[in-house]
Amino acid sequence: MSDLYKQRFSEVHAQMESLLATQKNVYNEFLGRNQIEIESTALLEWKIKAKNLLNKACGVESEHYQAFEKNESSGLYESNLDTLQRLKAIFMAAREDYEGGYLRSTKSLIQAEVFDSELEQAQALLDAGYKSPSAVVAGVVLETSLRELCDRHSIPHGKLDKMNADLAKEGVFNKLQQKRITAIADVRNSAAHGKPDDFSEADVSDMIRDITRFVAEHL
Repeated sequence: MSDLYKQRFSEVHAQMESLLATQKNVYNEFLGRNQIEIESTALLEWKIKAKNLLNKACGVESEHYQAFEKNESSGLYESNLDTLQRLKAIFMAAREDYEGGYLRSTKSLIQAEVFDSELEQAQALLDAGYKSPSAVVAGVVLETSLRELCDRHSIPHGKLDKMNADLAKEGVFNKLQQKRITAIADVRNSAAHGKPDDFSEADVSDMIRDITRFVAEHL
């Protein structure tokens, strides 16, 4: 997903530069003078695309998105070129921060809260005697974590075992961790396929503990 966003930033940037090339002198009757304008319909189209990208890549609560939204309308005495120049500065800052990985900490904090909630749910299910549903919920956290690590290291998504092997091969974690993930996945698979006799409540408890530690160390 991260590579797709980088590609999209590049595409929207190129569209912005093309838009800047449409500058022309236009007489403004309200101001009684000429001023440089750009094609208004194309500007509107670009603003929609850029704003959508900032929403997905940065989030609606980010300073980048908020600043873009605040500055997307032209002032009374401004040209739409002035507006685009302001939005360009915000867009470029967002692109630089995203590609530099500076937005990842916020994303990771949000993701960590989600994982904590799901692992707490898994523990509650186990405490209530539902070991199979508990193992399935915890397994989702593990697989989602591996997908996130693959995104960070530009590794294609695949089945859990393949992502596990690819991440270990890239040195994201060691062989011992790879083996532990394989063992955890075995418990998850047994639970998902209705084989509760293949694992114990203690196995699920260890699974939740190990996934919690894995998330803390790697995400």
